[in-house]
Amino acid sequence: MEDLSQKLRQYIKIGTPAERRIAKYFSEHLNELPFETASSVADRLELSPMTVGRFLRSLGYHGLDGIKVHLKENAPTLTSQLPNILEQLQRDASEGRPLAAQIAEQVEMLQHIYNLAGQPQWQEATATILSSDNVFVAAHPSLAGIGRHFSDRLAFARDQVLFLDGANGSYIELFGERSKDGLLVIIDSPRFVSSRLLARSARRSGCKVLLVTGQFTEWAHEFANVTLSLPPQRANSRENLTAMMSLLEYLAVAVIQAAGETAETRTRRIEELQGMFAHAPLR
Repeated sequence: MEDLSQKLRQYIKIGTPAERRIAKYFSEHLNELPFETASSVADRLELSPMTVGRFLRSLGYHGLDGIKVHLKENAPTLTSQLPNILEQLQRDASEGRPLAAQIAEQVEMLQHIYNLAGQPQWQEATATILSSDNVFVAAHPSLAGIGRHFSDRLAFARDQVLFLDGANGSYIELFGERSKDGLLVIIDSPRFVSSRLLARSARRSGCKVLLVTGQFTEWAHEFANVTLSLPPQRANSRENLTAMMSLLEYLAVAVIQAAGETAETRTRRIEELQGMFAHAPLR
């Protein structure tokens, strides 16, 4: 990457007027070049594609595709860029840019989730999801999409996973027949006002409760067997949906990894069934 940048700087200084224009454009738009063609660059600079092609050959590339391959192979890793990215976010946030503040907070949330994944309650949550006879997932209707996705992800690791949308008002799927060794996963939110009642009723029916919450929940110690929680969001929102989705996704990944060969077998079977039914004609 440095070699290309150095060549472009040289052309900006000593190249022909056309070469200087192309070199300057390339230097200022390296991240956009993968989406360009020689013709599009020529149009932007009001030059001929032949002129752009000659410049590319002078750099040692057979067309713009050669630069694209070079950029891909020499792209800096994300980890090497993180300190600069975080510094930029913090600087922009201090200048009052709302998006920078929100993204910086999400980075902090990911760090929290990473630390949480090393705690005993994370391991207990993973083990309980795999060992329970039945797993029920419940969430407020506004989070139904997140809940269904989490349930679908768990299905790659085990049978008997059911999302409860509460649409019938009774949660009969959970309480209709006493579960011998069931687990209720509650995706909590400020709007899910019945989550405490649901947790208490599940515990009384003999079901374990895993509470996934983005707030400080004072009743968790009383009605939840395991609690995975995010710190409250500082931004002007009562919910942190991005962080909640990340927590649930990484938890599902941990469950799938812990399931090992069982998950691999199920994944292959699911893919076979999807191939069989996804495009089957209606009769």
